Amino acid sequence: MKSSPRMAGVNREAPVNSSPAVASNAEGEEIEVLESTEVLPVAPEDYDPEDSGFISTERFRDLLATHGSELDPHKLEVLLALADCNADGKICYQDFVNLMSNKRSNSFRRAILQGSRQLKGCSLRDEAGLGLSQRLVRHVAYETLPREVDRKWYFDSYTYCPPPWLILAITIAEVAVFMYYGLQLDRLVLQVSSPSFLKSPLPYHPQLRAQAWRYLSYIFMHTGIEHLSLNMAMQLLVGVPLEMVHGALRIGLVYACGVLAGSLAVSVTDMTAPVVGSSGGVYALVSAHLANVVMNWSGMKCQFKLFRMAMALVCMSVEFGRAVWLRFYPPAFPPCPNPSFVAHLGGVLVGLTLGVVVLQNYEQRLQDQSLFWIFFCVYTLFVLSAVFWNIFAYSLLDVRLPPPP
Repeated sequence: MKSSPRMAGVNREAPVNSSPAVASNAEGEEIEVLESTEVLPVAPEDYDPEDSGFISTERFRDLLATHGSELDPHKLEVLLALADCNADGKICYQDFVNLMSNKRSNSFRRAILQGSRQLKGCSLRDEAGLGLSQRLVRHVAYETLPREVDRKWYFDSYTYCPPPWLILAITIAEVAVFMYYGLQLDRLVLQVSSPSFLKSPLPYHPQLRAQAWRYLSYIFMHTGIEHLSLNMAMQLLVGVPLEMVHGALRIGLVYACGVLAGSLAVSVTDMTAPVVGSSGGVYALVSAHLANVVMNWSGMKCQFKLFRMAMALVCMSVEFGRAVWLRFYPPAFPPCPNPSFVAHLGGVLVGLTLGVVVLQNYEQRLQDQSLFWIFFCVYTLFVLSAVFWNIFAYSLLDVRLPPPP
């Protein structure tokens, strides 16, 4: 069968198969070729690329009535909403395949969001008889996702495989490094006051900026237990739920970009100061999450959201205020100043730009989002500019750096 913009009156005998996706394709009265840049791999007997296209909403409802018992109830609600919100009387077959394969396209989301009615049925919060793990997933969904369709989708799809390992692994590594140096330096509070603190191969130091790993490894060193505790609390309370929803790859991208932006921002604006602590990555995640909550305020259904947002801002302010105070406090071993606070600001800027785009596009391909590429290009330009600054500016400006540790 040749591809054409429209082919009407095509009838074929439906193969014996209980799959609604196959039935919708085989018995459709009107089929159009779907021009899509993303076609999911499925078995040859279940999907023929030349037969992908559209079916009428009436036929689609008939198929749902026949095969609805085979679907997850939440997916059935989404499909009914999809059928009701298409004014042109057609349903995209590829969107249906994506739904059954736990993958949604941009056109599917637009069809739902532009629909003329809300999803029918009870709210996810009203469902009873859930186990402990299911209640945790439901809690995370309400903490991070602003739309009921996304919350139900996440609730049905999440399997704890893989678990949220990235943020937990980073936190465990930070605690292990802190305890190691706590024993070695014989102090847990204000470790930065020890003469051996900056001799570690982990902190960023302006005299050692040619050692490129220090622009990232500084997150494993903290000035003291008060610094580690605040960062660890925000990192776990915000980072773990975000990783459960968006995955380790996306959250790791935001976290790593915040960490790198923090150290580079210090090397450009506070050129004589060292850097320690994971505040760049933590502030990127927290600021992105808070901005997402504010922009979707009416849709976010987490409990006590105003109070909890205020508490998050208080924790961020306390940690930032501690860093500012420490930076201008007389250093224990001049002329080397105390660690800089500018990394916090670098993390916030990453969170409010790149991080917001990542969190707003749940289950959507980031490479299809023009705003993502705009912010990513701006971030890349900043990184390249900072690299050139580190190579040439220090000598051109004749900056007097503290001696190496």
